[in-house]
Amino acid sequence: MFVRRIAAPERSPVHTCQGTYGCPDIWELDNGDFAVIGADITAHADKLPPTAGCAPTERMVRIPRALLIHAKTHIPDA
Repeated sequence: MFVRRIAAPERSPVHTCQGTYGCPDIWELDNGDFAVIGADITAHADKLPPTAGCAPTERMVRIPRALLIHAKTHIPDA
């Protein structure tokens, strides 16, 4: 299911882990989709713009800016 980590490697300055907790991350899945690990901010879904929504089966997560910027070079264009 998980093919590769596309965010910062473990023990990089971008990661702020305490053991295996508090480790925001981005993973490429075997079907080409991505999985994101981050802080659950679903409670703030009511503040989304009217053109966005969060279904009951979905969760909004926050990841550090530096993590996504670092991962950008590892995300395929197509």
